[in-house]
Amino acid sequence: MNFKMDGSCYIEKLNRIERLLIIGIFVLVLAEGIFYAASLEDLRIPFSLAGFSISNASDNPKTPLFHSDFVSEDDILVYPDRVVIKINGASVGRYDDSGSMRPVIDSRVNGIRIKPESENDINVGDIVTFKRNNQLIVHRVIEKGADDKGIYFITKGDNNDFPDRKIRIEDIEYLTVGLLY
Repeated sequence: MNFKMDGSCYIEKLNRIERLLIIGIFVLVLAEGIFYAASLEDLRIPFSLAGFSISNASDNPKTPLFHSDFVSEDDILVYPDRVVIKINGASVGRYDDSGSMRPVIDSRVNGIRIKPESENDINVGDIVTFKRNNQLIVHRVIEKGADDKGIYFITKGDNNDFPDRKIRIEDIEYLTVGLLY
């Protein structure tokens, strides 16, 4: 048997090998992306508009969970081109990035908020906006109690070391019921 090597067989084989290499690289990159995304799942903080559910709450005692449940799944309507959240009296607010509520809130976050009707609307773990010295402050409620003047709340920024002074319902402008990143 005589074989003639004119190079055409070599190019054909090389093209097949190149194709297999490209397909192999594509499959490896795809698999790496899937494994990488799966590993990020452990780092993600699950969120629903009904409040936070922090997966590692015991690892981070500085960040209590949202307590209140103002939005049920039935109040969230998802369409191909929009999401509708049914909340009476809601408004949207942006935040200054003072750093006190990082990593939960910074200047890129939109907050869905309502005006609380009574002390019963506010619970430990909720994020409230209150006035102090003509400034709006957004901190988390860490204590709810009663004294001779009635119901009070103690707040603290998640990233702060010390709590704020007592505030009353008349100091509270908004109750955050959702955050959109």
